[in-house]
Formats: sequence, structure tokens, C-alpha cells
Amino acid sequence: MIEETQVQCPYCGGSNVVDVDVRATSQQYVTDCDVCCRPMEVRIVIKDGEILSLDVSPD
Repeated sequence: MIEETQVQCPYCGGSNVVDVDVRATSQQYVTDCDVCCRPMEVRIVIKDGEILSLDVSPD
């Protein structure tokens, strides 16, 4: 199951939506900000279908 989650760009502060597969246990990937196009690293920890932590940092 995919859950859309709002995150804030670490560069410009712009709002972005990331898709989170809550069936996984953890995810880590790089995506570009929808506002300023700079790369940001997204790290997600999931347990029992619930997001335990979601961290966004500069790539």
C-alpha cells in the first residue's frame, strides 16, 4: 500500500509529496525537490504498516 506524505525541502523549505510503501520495513532514496529541483535524500523507517520516522536531508 502506498501512502502519500508531505515533506519539506531541506534547501528551499518548499512542500513536497513523497510516496511511501508502508508494506516495506525501511526505504532510502534520492529525489528532486518539486520547487527548487535540488536533490534531497529521503530515509523512512516503517513497522507494522506505520511510519516510525521520516527524515529528509540534503543529498
